[in-house]
Formats: sequence, C-alpha cells, structure tokens
Amino acid sequence: MKVLFLDESGDHNLSVIDPLYPVFVLGGVIMDYDYACNEVAAALDQFKMKMFGTKDIVLHTADIARNRAGFERLKDKGFREAFYVEMNAIMAGLNYQVVACVIHKDVHLQRYGLAAVDPYMLSLDILVERFCLDVGPVTNGGVIVAETRGSTLDRGIELAWLNLKIQGTRFMQATNIERRVRGLHLRDKREYRRATTRRSGRVTHRAMCLASPENRTGTLSKASCGAVQAAELTALDWLSYPKEGPAPLRSD
Repeated sequence: MKVLFLDESGDHNLSVIDPLYPVFVLGGVIMDYDYACNEVAAALDQFKMKMFGTKDIVLHTADIARNRAGFERLKDKGFREAFYVEMNAIMAGLNYQVVACVIHKDVHLQRYGLAAVDPYMLSLDILVERFCLDVGPVTNGGVIVAETRGSTLDRGIELAWLNLKIQGTRFMQATNIERRVRGLHLRDKREYRRATTRRSGRVTHRAMCLASPENRTGTLSKASCGAVQAAELTALDWLSYPKEGPAPLRSD
C-alpha cells in the first residue's frame, strides 16, 4: 500500500493576496507505506543520532532557521554545512515521488472571477487524481495524510474529499477514487506534542529551500523552489515524531 503525505506553502485565501508571495503550493510525497514506517523512519533516526546524538529532536523550519531548540550547533558554519550535506544525502537516497500543484492566485482569480475554486480544494483534486494514477487498479491501495487546519477548514477538506468520491475528477472516476484510496486522514501535529512531550513543527517551504544545495545562505527563493522542494521533506516531517510513524489507517 502507498501513502501520500500532504503539506502546503502559502495562503489559499483569494480575498487578500500577498503581492510578495501570490502563489499557493500543495505538495505531496508518495511512498510505500511499510517503507515509510521502516526504512524512512530508520534513516531519520540515524541522521538525528549522527548529527545531534539523540533521536528526540523534531525537524522544524523555525528552529532550523533560528538555530534553536536543539539546533544551536547550526550557528557553526562547518556543522551547518555538514547538516545540509547529510540532509541532501538522505533525500537523494530515499525512494519517493514528489507531486505538487502551484496556483498563481492573481491569474486564477482574474481568469475565473467569482467562480474561482479555492486553491487548496483545486490542488487537492489534482494531487488525489495523480495519486490514484500512481496507485493503479488496486483496491485500498493507498491512504492520504494531511494536516488539520482548524475545524472550519477541516470540514471543508472533508466535504471536498466526499465530493471527490461522489463526483470524481476530469480524469478519474469517483468509483476509482473510492476503490483505490482507503481514506483521507487529517492529522493534528499538536497531539504528538502532548503525547511525546517533544517540540513539534513542520518542515515547509523555507526548510526545503534551506536544505537545497543551490541555496546555502538561507535566502528564500520563489515559487519555483516551493513547487518541488516544498514537498520533499513533507514525509520526513510527518515521520519526525519518533515511534509514531504515519497516521493510523481507517476506512472512510
């Protein structure tokens, strides 16, 4: 069975668009479920032990960028360089696929006006469609893990997921989506802070750019960076909670 981990970069709001970052990116990483639970988790533990001498540290963009909460040694140029080298080696060695949808909100709004679909919902349609194609004609061959985003937005995502199973997409029939994907699981990372008493967070767009060999200075790149790199550490982030692994499976 395969798992699709989802994370986002940018704001999906079409009412107020930031001129400095007018895009929304929904990125995902597709892995074999057992591989994610075992090899990927083991690789993370090995990386943490080698770099920090402990597995009880969570990769968190704010902490990495600000050299805090266990990442204080990143202030040292040599250690920081070694950190990036090791991180890039992990990404090069793991077996995964990156899928991402980038929406330029200004263009989207100008083209469709009041009929413009919420960028998150539109991106979800596209990535679920892509995931179904990757899973193939396998019953319950995949599961999707996304982050909770507040009760109102979560209800919207759940309705969008229900609509996908009823209406399908342009290139994927609803029956195929329901048959191939076991369910969409919304995971609250705060639960893992309480359960493990560890500081949590997510590795999103900035961390992807920082880990890039082309960007060692910490300067943010634009949407071209977010389109691909913003997805690559998504699974590492979810699996950065030791002993937990991916979210429990459910049929819905």
